[in-house]
This record gives sequence, C-alpha cells and structure tokens, in this order.
Amino acid sequence: MNKPLRRIAIFCGLLVLALLIRDNWIQYVQADELKNNKNNRRVLIARYSQPRGNIIVDGRPITGSVETNGTDFKYKRTYKNGPMWAPVTGYASQVFDANQIEKLEDGILTGNDDRLFFNRTIDMITGKEQKGGDVITTLNGKAQEAAYKGLGDNKGAVAALDPRTGKILALASTPSYDPSKVAGGSKSDEKAWKALQPQNNEDDPMLNRALRQTYPPGSTFKVVTAAAALENGKYTDVDAPTESPLPWRLPLSTKNLENEGNIPCENASLRQALRYSCNTVFGKLGDDLGKKKMLEEAKKFGFNDEVLTPVRTNASFYPEDMDRPSNAMSSIGQFDTRATPLQMAMVAAAVANDGKLMKPYMIDSLRAPNLNTIEQNEPEQMSQPLSPDNARKLQDIMETVVKEGTGTNAQIPGVTVGGKTGTAQHGVANSKNPYAWFLSYAKDDDGSPVAVAVVIESSNTLRDDIAGGKLAAPVAKSVMKAVLDSQGDK
Repeated sequence: MNKPLRRIAIFCGLLVLALLIRDNWIQYVQADELKNNKNNRRVLIARYSQPRGNIIVDGRPITGSVETNGTDFKYKRTYKNGPMWAPVTGYASQVFDANQIEKLEDGILTGNDDRLFFNRTIDMITGKEQKGGDVITTLNGKAQEAAYKGLGDNKGAVAALDPRTGKILALASTPSYDPSKVAGGSKSDEKAWKALQPQNNEDDPMLNRALRQTYPPGSTFKVVTAAAALENGKYTDVDAPTESPLPWRLPLSTKNLENEGNIPCENASLRQALRYSCNTVFGKLGDDLGKKKMLEEAKKFGFNDEVLTPVRTNASFYPEDMDRPSNAMSSIGQFDTRATPLQMAMVAAAVANDGKLMKPYMIDSLRAPNLNTIEQNEPEQMSQPLSPDNARKLQDIMETVVKEGTGTNAQIPGVTVGGKTGTAQHGVANSKNPYAWFLSYAKDDDGSPVAVAVVIESSNTLRDDIAGGKLAAPVAKSVMKAVLDSQGDK
C-alpha cells in the first residue's frame, strides 16, 4: 500500500474508532442522564404507552389507568377515593412527574424495573403489550377511611401503625386533593395544579401532614419524658410520690412553670402526673435528668432522624443546644421540640410493643405482572427505647389516662386502651388556636395490633374547647376500632 493510501486508511480507522467510542459513551455512560433528561419526551411517551401497574390495599387496587385522546400519551393515571389515599399514593402526572409511591416505585409500576426483564422479554416474544407490576401496601382500608372521615373538615393528620411489625395501617392528611385531577396534560389539569400550589392555596392540600409536617407535640411528649425517667432509674414505682414542688420555678428563671388549671400536681406520682398532665412534674423531671439523657431517650424513639417508609419523612426534633429552662420546656413538648404524627405514633407503638420500636413501612411487597412476588419486605427492629418491664409500667399509667384521665373519649368497650392527650401552643405568645393531639394504642389477646397518633392543626371549634381529649381522641378511637373490627373479619 502506498503512503497516501495508508494515511487515508489510518485516518478512516481513527474516525471509526472515535465513532465507536462515542456510541458506547452515549449508550453506557450517558444512558441514565439522557433517559432522565426532562426534554426526552420518548421516555415519557413510553411511560404512558401502556397502563401502569396498580397500588393495592386489602387485595384491591386503589389506582387505575384510562385511555386518553389528542395527546402523545396513550394512558393517564386514575385514582379511587383519590383525596383519601393521596398521602399514600402520591400522584403520577403526564406533565408534573410523580411523587411518593408513584415516584419511588415507578420502575415496577411501568414495567421498566430490571427485575421485570424476564417478563418484558416474554411479552416481546409473544407480542403482548408490556405490563407494569403492582405495589402491595400494608394499609388497612377501613382504618384509612376512619382516619380520613374522622378528620373531616379539620386541618390535621393521622398515622396508625401495627406496633408488632411496624406496618403502617393508616396515613391520612387533610385538607387533601384528588391526584386524578392533575394526572393528565389538559388545561384543566394545569389549572388544578396551579390551584394546589402553596403560593395559591394557604391550606397547602398537597402537603403530607402525616409525614412531612412537624408540630410541637405538647403533652403527648410527656410519654417520652416518663420513659426517660424510668429508663434512667429516676423513679421505679409509678405510684410513688415524685419530688415535684408546687409552684415550681423554671431553673435560671424568675418564672414559674404553670399547670393547666387547679389540678393535683404537687409531688404527684408518675401515674397521677400523666393522668392530669402535670407540667410541673414533667418539666422538673426533664431538668433532673438533664439535656443529655433526655436527648438520648428521644433519639431512641426516632427523634432527630429521617425515616424512610419508603416515602421520606421529615425528621422530628428534640433540641441539642439549649439551656436548662429550655430543656425543661422541651420535656413537656414545647420550646423547639417538634414531631410528625408518624413519630408520635412510633412513640405509642414502642410502648405498646413492650419497649421494642419496629421500623415503620408501608410497602408489603412488589409483584410482577404474572403475580409472582419479586420483593417481600419483612419487619425490622429499629431500636429499644424501653425495657419490657418499664414499657409495661408505662402502659399501665397510659391506660389510667384513658380509664379515668384526660383520654376517656378514646375508651372502647371490652378493649384495653392506653393513651395521652396533648394541647400544644401555636403562634407567637400562643396567639393562634392550639394544636390538639392524641396518641394511643389498643390491646387484645394477641398483643397490640394498632397504635395511633392524631393531630388537629385547626378546626372551627372555639379556642376554649380545643383539647386533645375532645377533638383528637374520638378520631383515634375510630381508627383503633376499625383495625380491631377488621381483624375479626379475617
């Protein structure tokens, strides 16, 4: 070969080599980036070219798909009882992407997950339309309905767990929205989306208050303080007098810590202090234990850490950097202490489960289109905030709260119920209506199948009538009863 031809051959070879390198770079290195590029409509068209798999509750789908006309997208998502289930499902939209389970399990629901490769191959060989898999949840339909209807027109949230496993049984948030109305690409979907945005709607209906909103937990946090006192040996007998003078002055302060009304809190036992919700007893307990021990116990219950359900929750918060009076106020659920409803349900669940806290989760399994299970979630212990002996002591005094204390509205005939009410300050100098809280659990012969936390953020109730026992306890009762009744149906 003469010299000019050799040069041309080498140059052409280099061009082919560059082309191969570029092609492999695009296919293997940039594949995910290009696939997820917001301007890549081919991916979106493929996503909505067949019906999505379903999200399942109690063996029945709470989602669906329907054909559309006049668009590149053949199918759009539909929801059954959308506002009730929105805090669980999230939304899947042709225009506005997706969130929550719809987003996290998009690969399963569209059929594009690597674990469904065999199913896709069979469908391709047989010429069948690609199908998505299903997400089987842990949710209890009756409990969810009781939670949603119980909240009614109030702004608030409910979280319910099975203390024995950590399975999430109910997750309600109001006001809510219908994901079906933002699932398509029409002008009405766009209008509905804009109306739901917080800058256009002060109620922020798309906010998942059960997982993403933190509130001052008020007196429900006294359960954590009581647990810290028992675990650190400050008191061992729940009926013995505590060292709690009345009045009790906040440390390093000129102010006394006040109780709500004329209640018997002087040197009250842990049982009586929780029954009457004595600020002075639990504020002093927090001060006696100190910030370090209080923080350690709060963290054991899950405070200061995000929880993945798999939907991410905002971390509840017990302050780490504060002085003595702030720690005393934090010990009664005020100052900067904040918690999600799920977090407070975890507190009740740990007590009910003899001190063992199970990790909350809402997806039981993932199922292929041929109904084979491709992933099964199993219960997992998260921590041990209480010894079994101390947990049973705390159960005993929480049950007193429901039998003859501030939580009598949560009583269920023939069922042992433990609980704690809470009314937390809201606004500068408590200028706004307070938050009403209630956390509880119910026990039957097989242990405790349900723990619940309810928060009412705002309602039409007069300020003087706002209390956890009045507003939140009846909602918790209806959720617990729904779970117990559904067990009898099995």
